[in-house]
Amino acid sequence: MRALPGSRPALEEPVAHSGTTTDVLIVGAGPVGLSAAAELRRHGVRCRLVDRLPARLPYAKAVGIQPRTLEVWDRMGLVRAVLEAAVPMRGQLTYVNGREAARLDLELPPEVPYGFAALPQYETERLLEEYLAGLGTVIERDTELVSFTQDPDGVTARLRTASGAAEELRVRYLVGCDGAHSIVRKTLGLSYEGGAFPDTYMLGDVETDADWDLPQGYALRSEHRADDGSLDDVLVCIPLPGAGRYRMSMNVPPELAAPVAASDGVAHGLDDGDGPELSHLQAVVDRLAPRPTRLSGLRWSSVFRVSHRIVDRYGEGRVFVAGDAAHIHPPTGAQGMNTGVQDAANLAWKLALVVRGEAGPALLGSYDAERRPVGEEVVGRTVRHSTRGFENDPADRRTLILREAQLLVGYRDGPLADVPYGPVDAPQPGDRAPDCTGLTTPIAAYPLRLLDVLRRRPGHVVVLYGAEGPELAAAASEARACCGLLPLDVLAVLPPAGDPQDPVSLGVPAYRDAAGEFARLYLPDGATGFVVRPDGQLAARFPLGGTAAALSGYLRALPVPLGPV
Repeated sequence: MRALPGSRPALEEPVAHSGTTTDVLIVGAGPVGLSAAAELRRHGVRCRLVDRLPARLPYAKAVGIQPRTLEVWDRMGLVRAVLEAAVPMRGQLTYVNGREAARLDLELPPEVPYGFAALPQYETERLLEEYLAGLGTVIERDTELVSFTQDPDGVTARLRTASGAAEELRVRYLVGCDGAHSIVRKTLGLSYEGGAFPDTYMLGDVETDADWDLPQGYALRSEHRADDGSLDDVLVCIPLPGAGRYRMSMNVPPELAAPVAASDGVAHGLDDGDGPELSHLQAVVDRLAPRPTRLSGLRWSSVFRVSHRIVDRYGEGRVFVAGDAAHIHPPTGAQGMNTGVQDAANLAWKLALVVRGEAGPALLGSYDAERRPVGEEVVGRTVRHSTRGFENDPADRRTLILREAQLLVGYRDGPLADVPYGPVDAPQPGDRAPDCTGLTTPIAAYPLRLLDVLRRRPGHVVVLYGAEGPELAAAASEARACCGLLPLDVLAVLPPAGDPQDPVSLGVPAYRDAAGEFARLYLPDGATGFVVRPDGQLAARFPLGGTAAALSGYLRALPVPLGPV
């Protein structure tokens, strides 16, 4: 068989051939790789997760968590632990040359279930690791991917394990979540086009005086601009859990700014050398903070370099990349980790369907088609915001905040989006499925959110609205008849009219839209059906009388093979 791209020199030492074959090998146990593994395990897919580091790094690198990421983790069943560990992010204050220039309040519509949050990356990784262990999968530490080859039937990966031994592993698919210097990306030969910022920054995890009077939950960006308007000095402070604790970033002083030549041409991320001392950070705070404070309790510090790059494709054959292996950009707006986690959620449910034989391999092509445009937009936007600031974004304030929250990410132009139906301003196939509150049942004494209902259903869910009795039963029957091998849950949301305490015997789980929130947010056109994908995006929207046709149209994008591949 002809080998597809993905070949490196073989290991020189003897290779132990693994006695087992797993479905998916994930390389890299950061938040992206952990989320990918957790989603695959939740969908019943076997996977191994390897990381070359011997232990989790104690760095507060990616600290911002967006509302959309919290929704993704909610469907996984992880969000409660995150909410208990994180602190809220309420906004950002921007100062220019000592004067307040802008204030961004991170206010979201009331139907959005989660706000913005901040949590050190090592804590995020710890929570994901504990969740994954509960599903029976542990990180294989100090284990490095050395090389791999692929053919039409699978991937042969060569690992170097913690003991120094070599292992050859046969898997169905390989996912590279191994960062900006990804061996998976390099081995595939994917391009990584972009550039690097000329400035070098330093980061520090520190504590401030207890009486430093920044508003609680607000980030600070303090700039100094020269007479020509160019930015020549900057301080950014992000609140972290703990009294007076911030992750601070700022321009590095000349004595720490020695250039570093990356072996692969990608100068991005933390420096491996000694980090700045507390005095270096204090000097910038003295120079730029709008009000004085003394720093203490330095947990860690590092020099940080920023590039902006994206691959030409998110995978080839049976091998894919996600997170920093696919896209890197300035940390402005905390978009990086969150975009990577959502890469993982998008890819995982598709891999799960294909591995289980419930959809055809062609489905995996939609990963690149849906996620690479998102990566391109994020790279471009974060570069603009890093150089010009949020306050100069031309979008209106509501759109700006929803976009930063990643609630506007959608795939209307993607290969899986069904034809639009209903009002033009209604959520359409490819859009995020809105959450809503006020759903009631005859038994529960409290209202539910739609997110609560969907959390218990990891696969596709058909939601039938606005009908009862024979019409609803017929639509449910059509939905089940169309699904073929695809697991499909069917439930009903009934209009507000009617007593929500009356027993409902419709043959499907039913919830009353007692507060009218579902109708307000989904804008159904009479009796309407919706298909919600496993990643929380709308797959289809249709009149109940056309249930069979609508579902058949969507399922044609998920070709079902004769058996597992």
